[in-house]
Amino acid sequence: MFTIGKLASLTSVSNDTLRYYEQEGLVEPAGKSPAGYRLYDKDSARRIRFIKHAQNCGFTLAEIRDLLVLRGRDKACCGDVRTRAVEKKLQIESKIRAMKAMSKALDELIADCANETQPVNECTIIAALERANVKTPVH
Repeated sequence: MFTIGKLASLTSVSNDTLRYYEQEGLVEPAGKSPAGYRLYDKDSARRIRFIKHAQNCGFTLAEIRDLLVLRGRDKACCGDVRTRAVEKKLQIESKIRAMKAMSKALDELIADCANETQPVNECTIIAALERANVKTPVH
């Protein structure tokens, strides 16, 4: 059994992060010490590593909670997890396309701003941003 500090050290996360995960229902202590300290077991460490790896793959904590529920569900199958992974990959690819478009737009603005000594009220980047006709998404 591990204290929160030991678990944090084993999993390379902070005590505050572990408390947050616990608050979010992602991890729970396996027991308490006679002094009342929360104690965690090896499964907690495995669960924290799962959470961190899933975060590195782009999953949100809510999505990770869903994956953890699936992992514990008898009737769940690999296809259920795969569907979520495919959805996440499509979301990430969409974000990458959006980020590339933003990068390209910035490249154009930067290229148009060749005179770095020009006063800011004559800045071509500021002027371009002010006259931009941006469509706002309808909610």
